[in-house]
Amino acid sequence: MAHKLLLLTQDNDKFRQLLAAHHLRDLTILGDAPSSITEANIWFAEPHLAAPLLNLAGNLTWMQSTFAGVDRLTGSRQRRDYVLTNIKGIFGPLMSEYLFGYLLAHQREHAKYKQQQQHKQWIPGSYRTLQGQGLLLLGTGSIAQHIAKTAKHFGMTVTGLSRSGEPKAHFDHVDTIEHLANYLPSAHTIASTLPSTLETENLLSKTMLALLPDECVLFNLGRGNVLDLDALAAQLLNKSQQNAILDVFNQEPLPADHPIWHCPNAIITPHIAAPSFPEQVVEVFVENFHLWTTQQPLKHLVDFFKGY
Repeated sequence: MAHKLLLLTQDNDKFRQLLAAHHLRDLTILGDAPSSITEANIWFAEPHLAAPLLNLAGNLTWMQSTFAGVDRLTGSRQRRDYVLTNIKGIFGPLMSEYLFGYLLAHQREHAKYKQQQQHKQWIPGSYRTLQGQGLLLLGTGSIAQHIAKTAKHFGMTVTGLSRSGEPKAHFDHVDTIEHLANYLPSAHTIASTLPSTLETENLLSKTMLALLPDECVLFNLGRGNVLDLDALAAQLLNKSQQNAILDVFNQEPLPADHPIWHCPNAIITPHIAAPSFPEQVVEVFVENFHLWTTQQPLKHLVDFFKGY
C-alpha cells in the first residue's frame, strides 16, 4: 500500500533530504501545497504547526510528532481518531548534560571564581560535593531515568515522584506525585520533567514552593504550566540562597516585563535544554514506519487521555 507523507516542520527541506536518504518503499513525500493537508495519511509534524490544521486532515491515520511534548494535540477539543506517536529516548542525555552542567557550576561556584579572576583575587570558596545530596525528580519517564542514572554516578540519592509510583531503574525510591509536599522540605535539588496535563497544572504552586529549603536548586525542564512563575519570582527575591534554572515557560518567549528576569538567583534559558537533532528524529520515524507497514505496534504511542 502506498502512503503519502506531509511534513509540517520549520525545516521541511532538511527533513525531506534525510527521509529521502532512507529510500522508504511505498512512501511518497508530498510537497508544501495546501492540498497535501487533505491528501496525506501520515503526518511528520511539530505539534504547534499541526494542531490548527487537524480538522482539514481527511485522510490522516498516523502522526509522528517531532517533539516529546504533544499537549497541543491532546486537548479535550482536539480530534483523537488517529494514531499519535512522539519522540522519546533521545532527550535524556541532553537533559542530563544541561542539568548537571548548571548544577556542578553552582556547587563549584564557577560564577564567583570568574568574578574574582577579573579582579585578580585568590580567595578559595566553600567546596560542596554532590555526593550524598538528594535529587528529587518530578516524573520518572525516559528523561528522568537518564538523569537519575547520571545522578547515581555522582553518588546522589535519587527520589522520583510519578502518577503511578511504580519503581524505576536508577531511583532509590519512587512515590506518587500526590505526596509531593512530603518530599519538598528535604530536597537539595529538585527537577521537573513532567508533561503538560490537567494533573500537572500549577503543581509547584506558591504553597508548594514555600516548602523548599533555603539552599535548594530548582530546575524546570518539562513544561512551563507545572510552575507558578509569579510565586517563584517573589520567593527568589526574598530567599537569596535559593536558585532556579528555568528552560520552559507558559508563554514563550518569556515576556520582557516578567519579574523573574530581575532575580539574580535565577538562570533563564530559551527552551534549549534538549534540542532535537533532525537525524535522531528521522531515525525514530523510520523505525516506526517499518512497524506501521508491517502492522506491528508503534513505539512511543501517546495516550490522548493522559496527554503523553
